[in-house]
Amino acid sequence: MFKMVKTIGTHSGHFHCDEALAVSLLKKTKEFNDANLVRTRDPKKLAECDVVVDVGGVYDPATHRYDHHQRGFTETFSENHKTKLSSAGLIYKHFGKEVVMKILGKTQVDEEVELLYQKTYNGFVEALDANDNGISAYPSSIKPLYKETPTTLYHRVSRKNPKWNEHLTDPEIDARFVEASEMAGSELVEYVRGLKEAWLPARSLVIDALNKATEVHPSGRVIAFECSCPWKEHLLDLEQERGLKDEKSILYVLYPESTSEDSNWRIQCVPLRPEGFENRKSLPEAWRGFRDDELSRLSGIEGCIFVHAAGFIGGNKTRQGVYDMARLALEL
Repeated sequence: MFKMVKTIGTHSGHFHCDEALAVSLLKKTKEFNDANLVRTRDPKKLAECDVVVDVGGVYDPATHRYDHHQRGFTETFSENHKTKLSSAGLIYKHFGKEVVMKILGKTQVDEEVELLYQKTYNGFVEALDANDNGISAYPSSIKPLYKETPTTLYHRVSRKNPKWNEHLTDPEIDARFVEASEMAGSELVEYVRGLKEAWLPARSLVIDALNKATEVHPSGRVIAFECSCPWKEHLLDLEQERGLKDEKSILYVLYPESTSEDSNWRIQCVPLRPEGFENRKSLPEAWRGFRDDELSRLSGIEGCIFVHAAGFIGGNKTRQGVYDMARLALEL
């Protein structure tokens, strides 16, 4: 049976990361998997395309028109987001769940798909939307102390464009765009796979630790893991979901440094935000900067190894040792 090949349309010339990712996402859907790509600014040619991204001045999902440059466009990913969408965000909003399902090898939306769909927007796509729409991550009044290394996905896609003094034909530029689109798409796939293989399992460990918090300390404000894992983001998210705030929030996290039976243990303070060092309750000031026997003498706890001078982390030779450190730190 004859199958009509569909066409994806986007603009020609200089390209950006948002439409490169948008095209790659569309190519991962059932409807547009085998679609041809047309790069043009000719309205007549664009009108013949089955889906058009980042050009045309129209946002209308019913007719598969996904531009964001027109006056009055204010679409965001959800009511909880403030970042205006670019073509990447628009395509991800409408096709992202299908793409995530395909990456995970699933045939229907479940809790896991929904979670990774949201997380991938927040952690991967939103930054591209903001960059393309000229939205700074920080207030303009803040002067950066240094320039970031230009190795983000946005920069790498941008470098696929011809240099100012490099003269390429339109077909050569189109080929560069395809390379950029494939690169952007493959990085999103790897991001989602990473969430599935590492981020989700860590979330499960944090859920289990929260459920057992009162077994670690009667206050419920200390949790313990049987292995080290990335816990900060999950903990803060799960606390919000469960309404654990103020006097119910977690203050300290205990975990082994390695998987060996005689592993040293760590006690780490819960930060105010995942990427910061400001803590809800730092380890006692009298312990900070001391090590080994001297720290054990000062604290009255055997087996102490160290407490960082900033008071956000410490170590002990045993699980019982870090438990005692947490118990005393809660009281002081």
